[in-house]
Amino acid sequence: MKITDVDVIPFQVPRRPFRHGEILPETMITQTLTVIRTDEGVEGYYLGGAGHGDQDGLEPQDRAALRGGMKAKILGQDPFDRERIWHWMWVSNTQENLLSVIDMALWDLQARHFGVPVHKLLGGCRDRVKAYASTYPNMGGPEVYADHAAACKKRGYLHYKIHPYYFWDPATGEPDPGRPSHINWDIECCRAVRAAVGDDMVLSFDPWGTYRTYEEAVKVGRELEKLDFYWYEHPMNEYRVSAYEKLCAELDIPILSPEIAAGSIYTRADWIRRGASDMSRIDVLRGGITGVSKMAGICEAFGVKCEIHMSGHANLQILGATSEDVCEYYERGLLAPGVDEETPLPYLEAVCDPLDDDGYVTVPTEPGMGYRLIWDYIDQHRVKE
Repeated sequence: MKITDVDVIPFQVPRRPFRHGEILPETMITQTLTVIRTDEGVEGYYLGGAGHGDQDGLEPQDRAALRGGMKAKILGQDPFDRERIWHWMWVSNTQENLLSVIDMALWDLQARHFGVPVHKLLGGCRDRVKAYASTYPNMGGPEVYADHAAACKKRGYLHYKIHPYYFWDPATGEPDPGRPSHINWDIECCRAVRAAVGDDMVLSFDPWGTYRTYEEAVKVGRELEKLDFYWYEHPMNEYRVSAYEKLCAELDIPILSPEIAAGSIYTRADWIRRGASDMSRIDVLRGGITGVSKMAGICEAFGVKCEIHMSGHANLQILGATSEDVCEYYERGLLAPGVDEETPLPYLEAVCDPLDDDGYVTVPTEPGMGYRLIWDYIDQHRVKE
């Protein structure tokens, strides 16, 4: 079997953004489906590639890169030689999210060829995964977070993660791009949530790297320890690795990072070696399924957790092929009051991650990634380029 084509199909999808505590009017965004075709008629797909989960489509320049130079690199190659192609793309300094998209489309292709889900091709380990509710930032005052956390607990979630206040001033309700740290409000929010859900719900906290000083990160971390939070994720800029080394040595709460740093396994292995994080963080847009699988193995060898970042089909497939002792949770969301996470997107027959009453998400069992695509919708809403 040989690769004969790489294409990207852009199509329009309605979305109602959530921002600063309210759901905004519906707008149209561009989603993309990357397709790898072969001379035997077998195809592989990947949805998205540019943002959270697999719901954000590739930008025009990225679509052009996939159809151009990246396609030229892999035409005529055996699509099952994923490892070889993965190394080629790193050596050629391919943009990280694009090499990830190619890698995942190749995994989808081979799994479809054999009629199994990707997690079985990797080596199945579990059929369902504990989920946590992951919030939007800037949802409102601490009482809004507290009420939302209580509702999520009632819904069945075992774990609730707070994205607090950043690039927004909760006191004025106005954007605040120049000084994103509002640590006193963040602490009050965490206290309110713990009071609302009691001691028996797992809580974690992610200020998305917005704390500007080491001292701010320490102050919040001390409060999280008092409140018995499980992890403290990405508190500072991830270029300041030495500050993370110091923070890990200072605090007892596990530091979960790097979250968004480029470099896939290479960056994260160095953080573990340097003691800059207690738990590692990666997702499929940082090295593809191949990269995340390698990272899970590295973490297992070092005895640290490898918590998978973001939602989506591919991340769920990875979780189905890993042990809960290494990759414990699935990040479900982003969630907020009034945000609908239960209705399928118009190009899919079903959501990939329905939550059961026990707080678990079942790994999709359809061949490949588990996409149940509605081709009529995609064809009818294609963007002409």
